[in-house]
Formats: sequence, structure tokens, C-alpha cells
Amino acid sequence: MGKIFCVANQKGGVGKTTTAVNLAASLATQGQRVLLVDLDPQGNATMGSGIEKARLESSVYEVLVDDIDVLESCLHSAFGNYDVLPANRELTGADFELVALNNRDVRLKQALKKIEQLYDFVLIDCPPTLSLLTLNGLCAAHGVIVPMQCEYFALEGLSDLLNTIKHVHANLNPELQIIGLLRVMFDPRITLQQQVSEQLKQHFRDKVFNAIIPRNVRLAEAPSYGMPGVVFDPRSRGAKAYLQLGVEMITRIQNM
Repeated sequence: MGKIFCVANQKGGVGKTTTAVNLAASLATQGQRVLLVDLDPQGNATMGSGIEKARLESSVYEVLVDDIDVLESCLHSAFGNYDVLPANRELTGADFELVALNNRDVRLKQALKKIEQLYDFVLIDCPPTLSLLTLNGLCAAHGVIVPMQCEYFALEGLSDLLNTIKHVHANLNPELQIIGLLRVMFDPRITLQQQVSEQLKQHFRDKVFNAIIPRNVRLAEAPSYGMPGVVFDPRSRGAKAYLQLGVEMITRIQNM
């Protein structure tokens, strides 16, 4: 049975989608069967996987709102070698439509239950807001991967996210736990980032991934080519860091 993980942070611009796409590709290079679920109406994970969101016949929207089978909407990322449950702008209205539906916070969980045996990992790219979409992701997941920058305001956002995870764990999904904090866009030349990184390790200990994702131009360029960074330039520092994260992720799950 596959493990389901949200890539989440209520603060925007912290590299959630970059992490979701590149971790999916990294796990695929290790021979893992991976499904990437794009829960963000912007559809950036879809585009970053080489899938044209404007031409979708069905998407995660139809899965959530119309109860379409997940496999009917899944597409394969040829570059990343993983499957994608894609998203586009239709998903923008899903929050309003879900309110009127039964089991509105567990509809993604119910949909994924039918196919979880087909995958080793299911990664969910959540939007940067606490919405019904994010709640569906958290209710479906076994754990949360938190990408964050080593900056003061990022610590503030982390506190809010931890409170949300604690609430969902207590009331909706007792399986939910933090799998790891991932330091992203890291620049070791900046003293503050080094200090925040040390604070994270002191406070969260083994919940902080050993892999550190550096600021890297090649990672930023890759989405415009519809490729994960680990495929676009596997020799870049950013790609090597995500490949290390993939190996570390597999090890963590084996030890859970």
C-alpha cells in the first residue's frame, strides 16, 4: 500500500511546487511508482511535469466534485516518469462547490483509496492557503513535508502550519504527522539562514531532512521547459540535492 504525503506550507513562495515535482521525479529515478496530485488551481505542478493544463479533458476538479475515477483523469509525465492527477483554473471554484457536498473534507481521501495500491508514493501539492482543498490534502495524507526558507518570517508561518496539522490530527485524521522539514532556497553565505537552520535542527531534531536545497537557477529554469529540475539538469546543485532527498525519503518511510 502506497504512502500519501502532502507538500504544504501556508506561506506562499517557499518552493512547494518545485519540491513536489522534483521529489516525484527523484523517487521515480529510484524505481518508485509515484503519483503527483496537483491541488493548486494555478496548476504549476501540472505544467512543471510537462502536461498542458489548458488541454485537459478531466482533472482533479472532476475527481473531487463529480466523483470521476482518479485513473480516468491521470496522465503520465514522460520526462519525470511519474503519473499526475492534474489541475487547472476549474479548481478555483471547487472550494465553493465542495461546501454543499457530503464528506467534503475527505473526498480526495476516498478517491485515492481506490488506487493507493498502484503506487509506492502519492505526493499532494497543496495550495498556499488553508482552504477545503488543503484540508482534503491533509485528511488524505499519512504525513506532511514542509518546505521552508531559513528566514524569520518563515518561522512565523511554520507555527501556523503546525497548529493546523495538530488540529487536523486531533479531529479529522489521526494518522497525520510531520514527516520532515525541508530547508529550501538555502544560501550558506547568509548568517541569518545559518542561524535559523541551527534553530530548526535544535528544536525539531530528526524531523529536519539532512538534504538542503540550495538557491539554484537551473531549478528555476526547468518549469519553462515542462521538466522537473532533476531531469532538466541532473548535474546541477539543486538537482543533486533533490535526488538526495528522494533517497532520504525512501529511508525514512522504511523506518516509519
